[in-house]
Amino acid sequence: MFELKLIVLTMMLWSNIVEHGATGDPQTRMINSGCSTYNATNLQSFHANINATFSELRGDIINDSKHFGTTQQATGDVLTFVMFQCRNYLSNNDCLSCFNTASTQIRNCSAANGARVIYDGCFLRYESERFFDQTNEVGNGVSCGNITSNATGFISVGQQVIWDIQRATPKTKRFYAATKTEVAGGSAIYAVAQCVETATEDKCLSCMQVGYNNLQSCLPKTEGRAYDAGCFMRYSTTPFFADNQTIDIAPFLKQGDSSKKWAIIGGSVGGFVVLLCVLFAWLWFTKPKRVPRGDILGATELKGPVNYKYNDLKAATKKFSAENKLGEGGFGDVYKGTLKNGKVVAVKKLVLGKSSKMEDDFEGEVKLISNVHHRNLVRLLGCCSKSQERILVYEYMANSSLDKFLFGNRKGSLSWKQRYDIILGTAMGLAYLHEEFHVSIIHRDIKTSNILLDDDLQPKIADFGLARLLPEDHSHLSTRFAGTLGYTAPEYAIHGQLSEKADTYSYGIVVLEIISGQKSTDVKGDEDGHEYLLQRTWKLYERGMHFELMDKAIEPNEYEAEDVKKIIEIALLCTQASAATRPTMSEIVVLLKSKSLVEHLRPTMPVFVATNMKTRESKSSSTSGSSSNATASISVLSAR
Repeated sequence: MFELKLIVLTMMLWSNIVEHGATGDPQTRMINSGCSTYNATNLQSFHANINATFSELRGDIINDSKHFGTTQQATGDVLTFVMFQCRNYLSNNDCLSCFNTASTQIRNCSAANGARVIYDGCFLRYESERFFDQTNEVGNGVSCGNITSNATGFISVGQQVIWDIQRATPKTKRFYAATKTEVAGGSAIYAVAQCVETATEDKCLSCMQVGYNNLQSCLPKTEGRAYDAGCFMRYSTTPFFADNQTIDIAPFLKQGDSSKKWAIIGGSVGGFVVLLCVLFAWLWFTKPKRVPRGDILGATELKGPVNYKYNDLKAATKKFSAENKLGEGGFGDVYKGTLKNGKVVAVKKLVLGKSSKMEDDFEGEVKLISNVHHRNLVRLLGCCSKSQERILVYEYMANSSLDKFLFGNRKGSLSWKQRYDIILGTAMGLAYLHEEFHVSIIHRDIKTSNILLDDDLQPKIADFGLARLLPEDHSHLSTRFAGTLGYTAPEYAIHGQLSEKADTYSYGIVVLEIISGQKSTDVKGDEDGHEYLLQRTWKLYERGMHFELMDKAIEPNEYEAEDVKKIIEIALLCTQASAATRPTMSEIVVLLKSKSLVEHLRPTMPVFVATNMKTRESKSSSTSGSSSNATASISVLSAR
C-alpha cells in the first residue's frame, strides 16, 4: 500500500512539473513596463474597452488554451487594440496566471491610452492604434544576470546558441524555438526565442537580429534577456522549461551554415560589438513632464556600433565605384554596398576635415547616434575608421528619398494618405530626437532629400547627429551653420541662433512641399508678382484659399477638406517668425492626430530667408541626403 501511494505521489509530482514547466511558476518576473503619456479622450469608454478586451483574451486562454491573441474594441469613437502572448512552454494554468498578473499590473497606467508589461512568461500590450504587425520599436532592450560563468568555452557556445535560435525562430511555424545546449563541465544553456504570431517572417527576423545584437552584451553572464515590441529572447544556465519541451531547430539552420560559423568566429575573436555597453536607464515613462509620445519605450543601454573592416566595405561597394554611388552632399558621398552575408547597406564616406577635436569626438558621437532607435529614423549600423577615413554604415532604403517622389522621376505618385503618413511619421521622428532620446539632438538640416522612404513608403529621417561632427571651420557661419537655405529658420540662418525650433521651421517648409509638390525655393509668378512657396502659402491662408496650394496630382476625393486646412495651418504655426511661438514637435504630433481643427492657434506672419544663390544642390541618396553647400548673400523677404 505504501509503495502504491509513493507511485501515485511521484506521478502527481511529475505531472505538476510538466504542467508548470521546470520552474513550477508562471514566471512573472517583471522585465519591462511602460505607459504612454497620451491620456484616453473618454475614460468611461476607454475603461469599457479595456474590460471587454481583457475578458475576451482571458476566455481564449481558459476555453481554447490559447497562448497568443489579439483583439480590439470600439466604444463610441474610442478604439482600443490589445495583444497578449505567453511563452509556449508555459502550461495553460501558468499562462492564465501570468495574464492575470499582467492585466492587473498594466492598469497602473491609469488613463494612459497605451501601455506594455513584459514578464519572463508573458507580455501584454494595448494601444489606441493598431500595432499588431510591429516588431522593432523604440524601447528594445536587454537585461543581464549577475553571475559570470567560468565554464570553458562558455562565450563561444553562448554566441552559437543565440545565433542559431535567432536564425531559426522566424522560420518556425509559430515563430517560437526552445533549445538546450551542453557546455563543457556538465552545465547546459537553455534558450528560447519568440515573435508575435501576427508578424511576417522578415519582421520577425529583423526583431531577432536586434535581440541577438543586444543579447551578446550579456555573455559571459549565465543569464540574459532581450526584448522588443514584437519579440523576446532569453538564455540561462538554470532550466526554465522542461527538457522535453525543446524543439529541433537543425532543419531551419541548413542554409547559410558556413556564413553563420564565420560570423560567430568573427564575433568572438574580433569583437562583433567593439565598445562595451554603458547602462543608461531612460525609461521614458519616468521622464519628467515630457509632452506626449506615441511609442512605448523601456530601459535600454548605450552600445557601441559595429566596427566594420575597411577592406570589407571596400569590397562591398566595389572599391567605392561610381556605379555603386547613390548620392553626394556636404557630409560626403554615399555608396550602395553588399556585405559578405548578403545584407545590403548604404556606406557614407564622411568629409569632416582634419582636427584633433574630430578625432576625439568621432567615437563618442557615433556611439550616441548608433543608439538612436525609432521607426522614423534611419538606423546607423556601424562605422569604420582607417587613417583619416571616417565611414558610417546605414540601413539601405531602396525607395530613396522623398524629393524623388515630390520633384523627381516619381513626381505625383504619392497619394494623400501616403503624404499624411510621411508628415506624421517625420514629426514623430523629430519629436523623439528632440525630447525622447536621453540627449536632445537637433538635426539642423531637415529637408525632403533627408527624409527617406522604406518599402512601405514610411518616412525615416537621415543624417541626424552628423552636424555635431562638423569641425569649427567647416561651416557657413561662425556658429557652425549646417542647414540648407530655403528650409532654414531665419534666426539660425541670419544670427546663428540654434534650438529645436529651427528644426520645427524646416519641418513646416517640408510639409508645405509635401502638400503642394512645389520646391520651397521655386518661384511662381501671378498677378501679384513672383513668390516663393512660403509667401504664396501665407497669401492663400489670409484669403481663405488653402486648397489652391494642393498638388494637382492628388485626387480631390482622396482627402477631407478640413484635414488639409488643418495641416496647412500647422505648417504655418511651424514657420512663424518668432521661434518661441512655434510648437514643439511633440505638440505637432498631438495636433496632427487630433480630430479637431486648430482654430484656437492662429499662426502669425512668417518671414522667408532667401539667397542670391550659388548653391551646389546635393544628389539625394538612398540612405541619407546631406547638406547642400551654399555660398550666398542672405536676405529676408516679407511673406506678403
